[in-house]
Amino acid sequence: MANSKQARKRARQAEGRRVLKASQRSMVRTYIKRVITAINGGDHAEAMTAFQKAQPVIDRIADKDVLSKKKAARLKSRLNKRIKALAA
Repeated sequence: MANSKQARKRARQAEGRRVLKASQRSMVRTYIKRVITAINGGDHAEAMTAFQKAQPVIDRIADKDVLSKKKAARLKSRLNKRIKALAA
């Protein structure tokens, strides 16, 4: 447990950040699941629409350092690759 006033404040701030980032991470996962569901359903148009909605959300979360920029790029790349394979 934090003993000094400064340490207690840092613990409060860390907890607030943890809660916020958890909800943002959950939101990103939901968008990704929508894309994957559309891909598994075999609907290219729906998958593209879901991907276009997910892309800015993933980028925004990466800018806020909830996800690393490299992980965000990797996610988008893999999803896009699966959508392109669906069209072919």
